[in-house]
Amino acid sequence: MIFPIRIAPIIICWFGVYCMSISAFTAPNTNTRTYCSMMAVQAKTTRLFASNRTPPPYPVRVAVLGGGNFGLALASVLGRKGVPTTLLVRSVDVANSINTEHRHPRYMSHIVLPPAIRATTDPATALSDATYIVHAVPVQFSRAFLNSLKHFVPPNVPVVSASKGIETTSLGFMADILKETLGTDRAYAFLSGPSFAREICEGVATAVVVASEDLELSHDLADLMSSENFRVFSSTDVIGVEVGGAVKNVIALAAGMCEGLGLGTNAMSGLVTRGCAEMRRLGMYLGAKPGTIAGLSGVGDTFGTCFGPLSRNRQFGYRLGKGETMAEILKSTTEVAEGVDTSIALVNFIKNRCKGYRLDLKYPILFGVADILQGNQTPLEGMKGLMNIPIRMESYDERH
Repeated sequence: MIFPIRIAPIIICWFGVYCMSISAFTAPNTNTRTYCSMMAVQAKTTRLFASNRTPPPYPVRVAVLGGGNFGLALASVLGRKGVPTTLLVRSVDVANSINTEHRHPRYMSHIVLPPAIRATTDPATALSDATYIVHAVPVQFSRAFLNSLKHFVPPNVPVVSASKGIETTSLGFMADILKETLGTDRAYAFLSGPSFAREICEGVATAVVVASEDLELSHDLADLMSSENFRVFSSTDVIGVEVGGAVKNVIALAAGMCEGLGLGTNAMSGLVTRGCAEMRRLGMYLGAKPGTIAGLSGVGDTFGTCFGPLSRNRQFGYRLGKGETMAEILKSTTEVAEGVDTSIALVNFIKNRCKGYRLDLKYPILFGVADILQGNQTPLEGMKGLMNIPIRMESYDERH
């Protein structure tokens, strides 16, 4: 009998499943147990992915680089779904604490981590069998860190970056750093959005976006990480996500200064709105999509970072507004406020990459924050300067 072309693959697939079922019941006990074990692993992998997508033909394992707050948060997202996840940390004591007590001894120590999470200080152990690698090391330390372990990174394994900002030395985004350290022969993705680590670990509802030039990778990562309380949307606008993640931290520094100076809600709202306009202007100049800037990784993350009580950048700016010095603030904290280094790097980036007249008038908030951090003016002087810039149209993009 000759079957139509469209029906033949279905018949072949059905026949293959039938033969596998027969062999499972007729094979010796050892083979039956092995087969059933393989099917159980595959079934678990299948459940991790949405029903309308094809899961990979192997069990998924994830390596998370960095045992800080956000590394712990993303490991928790995966661990709660039963994904075997290995945290690469620097300290043996930290690794032992995570493996035996399921807690980090310093960061969010009240959080009990899922049992699917293990920790190690050995790059070979963490990376050798990874299906995906999540990079959660601060931008300014990323290049040296990645260079130190690049020989352990398996070829072709995709890397997901959760780091936000611009490197001060190269003026590169994380996309540039990753390609320069780990090569261009693998796929990269970039996760961003309003996502405080503590709230993620506590299971509070969170929405983020993951962008990759490879849309299938974005979809697979969204399916892998999404749950009822952690929603992941996909995108191909890498530069838009990167710009939003970098600029929002600088805006948050300004918002914190505004609050520290006691300037009120009107001033704070106006400042954040104008900061988002500068983010949009820079993003569109670099080729970002307006929808990305207006989305989770742009305006969404800006709102969270500027108004959220857990924001390190907002708190840093608040303390500056209250009169503390940079040195005093840096000495009193072990956590990294990415916006501090990013602010100065961002201004240098704009001067190098963006051509045009009076860039300081097009990006007055970004330039003003950098001036304050470099000690060229006080927060109060910076705010007064913003209120005295020439009055023009609200948006440069609408001037024609």
